[in-house]
Amino acid sequence: MKNIKQSEYAVLARRASQIKEELRQGARKPYNEVIDVSWGDPHRAGMKPLSFVRQVLAACLYPQLVNSDKLPVDVRQRAQRLLGGCAGGSVGSYTATAGISEIVQRVSEFITRRDGGAPSYPENIYISPGSQWSLTNIFNVLVNSEGSARTGVLTPVPCYCTTIMSIVGLGAVVVPYYLSEEQGWELQLEELHRALESAKGVCNPVALYVINPGNPSGHVQSRKSIQEVIRFVSEKKLFLLADEVYQDCVYGEKSEFVSYKRVLSEMGPPLSDTVELASFHSASKGFMGECGLRGGYVELVNLDPAVLKYIYKLFSKDSCAPVLGQIALDLMTNPPQPGDPSYPLYNVETQHIRTTLVHNVKRTLQVVNSLPGFCCQPVEGGAFAFPRLYLPPKAIQKAKEVGMQPDTFYCIRLLEEAGVLVSPGSEYRQKEGTHHIRFCIMTTEETMEEILRRLTCFHTQFMKEFS
Repeated sequence: MKNIKQSEYAVLARRASQIKEELRQGARKPYNEVIDVSWGDPHRAGMKPLSFVRQVLAACLYPQLVNSDKLPVDVRQRAQRLLGGCAGGSVGSYTATAGISEIVQRVSEFITRRDGGAPSYPENIYISPGSQWSLTNIFNVLVNSEGSARTGVLTPVPCYCTTIMSIVGLGAVVVPYYLSEEQGWELQLEELHRALESAKGVCNPVALYVINPGNPSGHVQSRKSIQEVIRFVSEKKLFLLADEVYQDCVYGEKSEFVSYKRVLSEMGPPLSDTVELASFHSASKGFMGECGLRGGYVELVNLDPAVLKYIYKLFSKDSCAPVLGQIALDLMTNPPQPGDPSYPLYNVETQHIRTTLVHNVKRTLQVVNSLPGFCCQPVEGGAFAFPRLYLPPKAIQKAKEVGMQPDTFYCIRLLEEAGVLVSPGSEYRQKEGTHHIRFCIMTTEETMEEILRRLTCFHTQFMKEFS
């Protein structure tokens, strides 16, 4: 792990903990609590868990509830069915490496439904302790530490920071391709060609990593863009990694989520038979927001059987994903349907989350884009806003003097003076000379309004101070 530098965010997180402690001990500050929207963690940011999910989990953890009339009948039936798939009828037992076979089967059926009938095979699906875990393991398969040239992975800028740490931690090279901020963070084909060219003599690029919907960019790729990417990886013989964990969260009026697997399948042979693809999804993201349960999956397409055997061995070393995380995935991919006793409440709760997100996106864009020195591209999907900061030269100079990145300096001041914890754009790599902040929009409307109010007051003051 010698390749990993301390993150800028760690400094902010430590200071946030200290401020919370100071407030507990009665310190006087212009705010009475720290609002933490630095993570893509909806429950931390104030969203409520879905009742159906928690009821089934409760009954699985405490099976006496299966026979009580305190829970809807479909909840009890689901819990009974899930416990039937657990060794010894208990969520405390280990499961098969890839996950409980009935759940893997149902995840496979969900993928087939989602992709308009494109076949999905249970033997190509692995349930893991979160999508990041399986992504790191697939990187592990791709990275050749023995080779004369280091392995390269084409990675978007901006990009989720944990992914960058995984690649660097394995001794591989991040080959950046820049999403076009002016075009709403669009992925452009000529930029992929440029990035690949830039790797010559530096490393051996073996894979392309895409995030759709984007984190932190909030961009949703069109079908045409996905087709271009698929042709590109086929022509350049690259392995394709599609991080699709925010697929449920799309709110751009003209945007829709289409999976890489579906587009690949619809493009037909020879592409659909030859392009190697790993796609990732998770119960942490989307409307469930069950980050703490650690449940994700990877589906592998067109991999050599020998490689699949190796992946099985690699995944086996950690026995299995947490059983509650596996159950959460089952509930995400097979929610209550119209006519089920739990459906009316489930429908009300998920619709409420959707309208809250649409409201939060609208308000964020309205407020942030009205502030001088801020510019936020449309947020079409995902859980974050990633506005650009045009900082005055004096602020950039001051940041240099205190040994910080300019946007980290801005974030630490926002935390100290307004009690709002966001992440600096420097965490996600960004175009040289640009500055951004990232914050989670999956929070309640009241919290969002409070964040925007505090941000407005702070930003106005900050810009005045350094103008």
